[in-house]
Amino acid sequence: MPRLELCGALVGAKLFKKISESWRISFNNVYFWSDSMIVVSWVKMSTNLLKPFVQNRVVQINDLTGELPWRHVAGKDNPADLLSRGLPLDALQQSDIWWHGPEFLREIKNESSQNDVQVLDMCEIPELKSNNCTISCLAKLNNAFPFERFSNWNRMRRTMCYVLRFINNLRIKNKSQRSSGPFSSKELTESVNVLAKFAQQESHPDVYHALVNNLPIKSRHISGLDVFLDNSGLIRVGGRLQNSEHYSYNKKHPILLSSKHIFSQLLFRFEHIHLLHAGPQLLLATIRDSWWVLRGRDLAKQTVHKCISCTRQRGKTLNIKMGNLPSERLEPGYPFQRCGVDYAGPVFILNRRGRGAKLSKCYICLFVCFTTRAVHLELVTSLSSEAYLLALRRFLSRRGKPAEIFSDNGKTFVGALKELSQSFINNQTDIINYTANENIKFSFIPPYSPHFGGLWEAGVKSTKHHLRRLGNANLTYEEYSTLLAQIEAILNSRPMYPMSTDPNDLLPLTPAHFLVGRPLVAPGYKDITTASTPHLNRYERVEQMRQNFWKRWTKEYIGELQTRTKWQINQDNLAPNTLVLIKEDNLPPLKWRLGRVTQTFPGEDGLARVADVKTESGIIRRSYQRLCPLMPEE
Repeated sequence: MPRLELCGALVGAKLFKKISESWRISFNNVYFWSDSMIVVSWVKMSTNLLKPFVQNRVVQINDLTGELPWRHVAGKDNPADLLSRGLPLDALQQSDIWWHGPEFLREIKNESSQNDVQVLDMCEIPELKSNNCTISCLAKLNNAFPFERFSNWNRMRRTMCYVLRFINNLRIKNKSQRSSGPFSSKELTESVNVLAKFAQQESHPDVYHALVNNLPIKSRHISGLDVFLDNSGLIRVGGRLQNSEHYSYNKKHPILLSSKHIFSQLLFRFEHIHLLHAGPQLLLATIRDSWWVLRGRDLAKQTVHKCISCTRQRGKTLNIKMGNLPSERLEPGYPFQRCGVDYAGPVFILNRRGRGAKLSKCYICLFVCFTTRAVHLELVTSLSSEAYLLALRRFLSRRGKPAEIFSDNGKTFVGALKELSQSFINNQTDIINYTANENIKFSFIPPYSPHFGGLWEAGVKSTKHHLRRLGNANLTYEEYSTLLAQIEAILNSRPMYPMSTDPNDLLPLTPAHFLVGRPLVAPGYKDITTASTPHLNRYERVEQMRQNFWKRWTKEYIGELQTRTKWQINQDNLAPNTLVLIKEDNLPPLKWRLGRVTQTFPGEDGLARVADVKTESGIIRRSYQRLCPLMPEE
C-alpha cells in the first residue's frame, strides 16, 4: 500500500509540473499534501537509505518539486480520499470538502498545527536498506575533521575557529551581533577542545562508547587512569590529584590523547618549537600540564629526533667501517719510496740573535714513509708553493727520490703540483733529462678528510709532543733546524711494534734499521736472505743483513696491522639523492651548506667512503666524515 501512495504522489508531482508549464503562471505558494506519513517521511529523508524502487521514485519527485514543502493531511480532510473509497452521487453533491476543500486551506494566513510535519522514526519506516550498509555509512561519518590535511598545529586550530564561527553566525539572525575580526582566546580554546574531542573519538571509540553507556573499560592501559567524561564530552584523566587546591583543573585532570594520532603529533611539534627546540624531558613535562598522551615519552623523543633544526644542530656524521690498508703500506721497498707529506705549525723563530730580534712565523714540513714509518722533518719559512718546492728538493737530496707522494688537498700542495706541471711545460729543454729520472707522482686524499692521512697526522702529533715539552724558547732558524733533526732521530728510534718481555728475543725493529743500511742511491739487489753466509763476500753480507730487516718486518710488524682499532662496524651508509649537510670547521652547524649526494665511490671492500655532493655552487667531493645526513627518505 505505501508503494501505491508513493506512485500517487509521483503522479501529483507530474501534474503540477504539467500545469505550471502549460499555464505559464507563477504561484506565490505551492504545497503538496499526502495522507500517508510513510510517503512524507520517504520524501524528506536521504535517498541513499532507501531501496531501489522507492529511491528511484523519490528522486523523480524531488526533481519535479524541488524544495517545495510536503505536508501531511488527515484522511478525513483529504478530498481525493472520497473517490478512492467510493461515495454515492447524492452524498458527493452535498460534500463540502469535495467542492470547497478542507477548512484549514481557507485560513491562509493562519499557520495551522498541520504545517508541523512529524517524520516517523527510522524503525517505523519500511523499504530501507539493510542495517549493515547503514552502519558502514555512519562509520565513515565519524571522521568529522580531516586531520591528515594539516601539518601545522596553529593553522589547524584556526581552521576549526573559522568553522565554529561560521556555524555560530548562522544561528544569529541579527548581523550586528555576529562575530568577526581576530579570534579571541576563548574561541581558540574552544576550537582546540572540539579538535581534541574528534581525536579521542577516532583514537579510542571503545573507551568513549563505554563512558557514555557507563560500561567497564577493557583497555588495561587506560583503566588505570580512572578516565571520565567532562561537561564538554572530553575524556579526562581522573588521577589522584583532585584533592589538591594548588593546581589548575587541566593539571589535575588532563585530556587523554593517543600518541599515534596526528593531533598529538602536531601538538608536540608546536610545543617543541614554542619552547625553542626543547629536549624530550622538558617537552613532555610541559605537555602534561594540560594533556595526558599515552606513550608520550616516545612521541617526545620522536619529535625531537625528526626536527630538522635539531638534526642540523647535532651535525652527526657517518661512521663507516675502517678500510683495508693500501698496497703502498704493505710492499717492501726502500725507505721513503712511497711517502706522505703534511704541514705542522705555525711555530715562531727569531730572525737573528741579540737585541732587536723579531719573531716570524715558520712551519714544519713532515715527510713520513708508508712502509717503515720513518720520519723526515724540514723547517720552511712560509706556506707558499716556492717554500714547499725548496723543502721537497732538500728531502730528495737527503732521502732519495720517492716514487709517489701522498698529501691532503691543501692549497700549498695543489699549487706545487700545478707549478711543477707549468715548469715542465715552460722549461722542457732544460730539465727534460731531470724529469725523465726523477718524475714524481702526486696523489691527493679527498678534501677536508684528515683521517685518510692518519699516518702523517700521527707523525705531526708525535712531533708536537716533543716540541711542547721544550717550553716557549725562542730559537733561530739554525737552532730550530737542529732541534727538528734531534726530534727526527728520536722518532725514528721508536719500535715499530710492541716490545717483547723475553730478554732472549731480538731487539725490536725501528725505522732507523731501514735508514742506515744502504746509501741513498744504492741500486736494487737480488734476494740473498736464504744464501749461505760463508760463500758471500763482505758487500753481499751487508746486503744480506739489510734484507733480513725486511724479513723481520714482514713477520713481526705486518701482523700488528691486522686489527682495526676503531670503526670496526659499518653503521651508516649513503644512498644517491640523499640530502646531507657539509661539515665545515669554521662555521656553526646551522650555517653548514646543504647538498644532495649524486654519486658514491665504493672501495675494494664494497664500502663507499667518499661521495660527490651537488651544492648550489657546483659538485664537490667529500668523505663521509664530512657529511651529515638529514632526514632519511620515508
